[in-house]
Amino acid sequence: MGFIFDHLVHFVEDPKVAIEELKAQGIHAVEGGIHENRGTYNALSYFDLSYIEFLSTYDRTLVEQTEHLKYSLPETMVQDQFVEGFSRFAVRTTDIEGAANRFREKGLNVNGPIPYSRKRPDGSLIEWQLLFVGDESDELQLPFIIQWNESDEERRNEQIEKNVIVPNPAGIAFSHVTFAVKDGNHTVEKWSNLLDLKAGEVYIDKKLQARCQRLELPGGNLEFCSPIGEGVVSEALEKRGEKPFQVNFSDGIRDVKFNLLGGFYNIIK
Repeated sequence: MGFIFDHLVHFVEDPKVAIEELKAQGIHAVEGGIHENRGTYNALSYFDLSYIEFLSTYDRTLVEQTEHLKYSLPETMVQDQFVEGFSRFAVRTTDIEGAANRFREKGLNVNGPIPYSRKRPDGSLIEWQLLFVGDESDELQLPFIIQWNESDEERRNEQIEKNVIVPNPAGIAFSHVTFAVKDGNHTVEKWSNLLDLKAGEVYIDKKLQARCQRLELPGGNLEFCSPIGEGVVSEALEKRGEKPFQVNFSDGIRDVKFNLLGGFYNIIK
């Protein structure tokens, strides 16, 4: 069974602000749509099929008062008290039932799969299933699992047709997500086993003042960094605990880093 990086969730107060800020950086983003009866809506920024979801609430009271599934994204939003910044990420599969069995066999708590849908701005309906997994032993939450009702090829063609995915002449590409963690060795070993991913070499990132190691995930690698001194990673841990704090891209032209609504965006030449 294989997993592919699907999307990173960035909770924001106003997705339209995210669209405009990204546009100023030459990054394409569009309005997504409304999650009816769930109190949320979003904007999307795609890099082929890997994307960032800028999620917000149109009815925060509904989100707060609804009883959410354990380890679900809405539960995380409420626990985080709707603070702007990166929240969770999803990996996709074509065998969500098999994934559920895999994680049960590995001793995780599993909820789902659950069917979901969202109405696009043009009125069309998009459908998918979600699986939520976790345990109580670690602070860093595991990814949630998604299975779309369409194939990757169908989704890509449809998103290009709807101008959601736009060919980028600058060649900007999704690279990896960086997480602040207390014990990188433990996290890498655990996630490598759960998701069957290959680990890279440990290295020291002097800019982040952290010891880092990556897991190779198709669609977007995962980088786990533990602080070795005062810096961005230690500040991220102190502020929000173990979470993703930076998303990284490559475009072969520029090196630029900017803070967008509680999250760091890093474009690497």
